[in-house]
Amino acid sequence: MRPVLTAAEMRAVDAVALEDVGFAALVERAGGAVARHALALLGGAYGRRVVVVAGRGHNGDDGRVAARRLRARGCAVVVVDAAAPGPLPPCDLVIDAAYGTGFRGDYDAPAIPAAAAVLAVDIPSGVRADTGAASPGAVRADETVTFGALKPGLLLAPGRDLAGVVQVEPIGLPVTEASCHEVTDADLGGVPRRPREAHKWQTACYVAAGSPGMTGAAWLAARAAARAGAGMIRLGSPGAAPGSVPVTEAVARELPAEGWAPAVLAELGRCRALVLGPGLGRSPAAAAAVRQLVAESPVPVVLDADGLNALGAPGDGAVPTSRRAPLVLTPHDGEFARLAGAPPGEDRIAAARDLARRLGAVVLLKGSTTVVADAAGAVLISTAGSARLATAGTGDVLAGVIGAFLARGLPPLEAAAFASFAHGRAAALGRGEGLVAPDLPDLVADVLAAEHGALGPGEGAASGAGHRGLRAHPSLAGG
Repeated sequence: MRPVLTAAEMRAVDAVALEDVGFAALVERAGGAVARHALALLGGAYGRRVVVVAGRGHNGDDGRVAARRLRARGCAVVVVDAAAPGPLPPCDLVIDAAYGTGFRGDYDAPAIPAAAAVLAVDIPSGVRADTGAASPGAVRADETVTFGALKPGLLLAPGRDLAGVVQVEPIGLPVTEASCHEVTDADLGGVPRRPREAHKWQTACYVAAGSPGMTGAAWLAARAAARAGAGMIRLGSPGAAPGSVPVTEAVARELPAEGWAPAVLAELGRCRALVLGPGLGRSPAAAAAVRQLVAESPVPVVLDADGLNALGAPGDGAVPTSRRAPLVLTPHDGEFARLAGAPPGEDRIAAARDLARRLGAVVLLKGSTTVVADAAGAVLISTAGSARLATAGTGDVLAGVIGAFLARGLPPLEAAAFASFAHGRAAALGRGEGLVAPDLPDLVADVLAAEHGALGPGEGAASGAGHRGLRAHPSLAGG
């Protein structure tokens, strides 16, 4: 996982570094890093023209050092004042060093000359470092060089799209602790493997989902849990005939249309996780069963879709504080608004943290950048999502994958975030057009197999043999 620091956290890191190495040394390091990336974008120095838009703060200082170094390499460099840039002269590269992570207010970037690339220093000017919100006239960069660690605004829309390719340059900054991290490909290697003497019940998962006329959601959640590594699936769909959900990997359990929570609780003793909600419908009976299971389940619960609709706002007793086991909630923005009493707003990290704290649960706030927070304030971010997932049923698949990861032994925060990342990576392996939710479970299995290796210890190969890694797949290159 890669650390992600807010503007305030970055200021604290800068303060320590300034005391240790001094301002001049830090600026030289930062400006040197900008110059190196500029030369890479330019493909050399000879005959290249560069415009540096420099502000009055430290961001501008970095840009001016880069300008000096680029001149020394043979570039023709013009430095213009960010406060009054005027029309920019023709050039091959614009270095945006106008305003950094501490900027507040609005910014209208000067018009970029035709065919010029844009390199932003630390964050594109006009983008809020902590939220990704941006001024209408914010800079759109081809590449951003950021220092020490990622900033939330580089990962959250629209800042994520304005930043282009993000490169982190450490420059000796002492980034030792962070409450927020970005999930990476390598983290999927941390999903617990089945031991040599494993048996199916060690990773068993119960899926309580579906209802008459809504069996597709149950099918998706159960199949996803199986493909993501749950060794045994118990599947109960209230009021639906056993076997009406054709998941061959699951054992169907008969549940009455009402009062079915005790039947589920009776079987959770042999399970490691409960996936609850997809396709249950919004009847009072379903809501009552959901609330009882959330309160009394002895194993971690993933609450999704109709399960979320059964809960009220924090403080009304619908989410009991005396739960026996951890709870993972998976709202999209509309569900979040019903749970929290208001939409997430501009600061999605703060919103997820606040709801997680109020409910004493893990909250997975869905989006192209998914934010996962726990009640203690820790946050994991997944940027693997894409528009390919904007189709019916993909949330049911995600719930099943989270359930499997919980059953495999991951803590709730990591289970939710890693599942979101694997879910997004799976979509990237699928069709660019026409991807549908039933495609995803098999693709999730492909993603996990790629990161873990085709063969595990004791399966006919030496440890590590057959490992090809996610980044070996063409559609994931550079991820």
